[in-house]
Amino acid sequence: MRCMEVPSEIMPTQSAGILPYQILDGKTRVFLVHPGGPYFARKDLGAWSIPKGEADDNEDLLAVAKREILEETGHRASEPFLPLEPVRLKSGKLVSAWACEMEIDPAALVSNSFEIEWPPKSGKRQSFPEVDRGEWFTLGVARDKINPAQVGLVDQLEALLA
Repeated sequence: MRCMEVPSEIMPTQSAGILPYQILDGKTRVFLVHPGGPYFARKDLGAWSIPKGEADDNEDLLAVAKREILEETGHRASEPFLPLEPVRLKSGKLVSAWACEMEIDPAALVSNSFEIEWPPKSGKRQSFPEVDRGEWFTLGVARDKINPAQVGLVDQLEALLA
């Protein structure tokens, strides 16, 4: 069986992000963000994510990841970056990620915002933060909080640090 090339117009979109981590008292913790806006307001388990965003065609994915963590947290990531294997979301989107040791104060989180029509069909537009909060979690708790398709990123970090 031959592999066929997938036409670029049907290629899944690609995102890139950073999985911030810290090791405190011998325990690894990761920083996850909760999406802002009314659709996620009451969702918790399985709703959190690494700070990430979509890449344009031919855009450097690590550059996208660095930009997105700054836009979604207000904090700048710096080397070294530990590359993680990409994961695929239920939507088909491919997420490339790097782990990076960082210090992020959840109380000092700064996020871009987006606009949507809210309430639906009201004709009114409202602005919401892309990320409404962020928090440090132990690896076990992070596996419950993070989008199920991104659990593999937490698993990979744990294996890299073992």
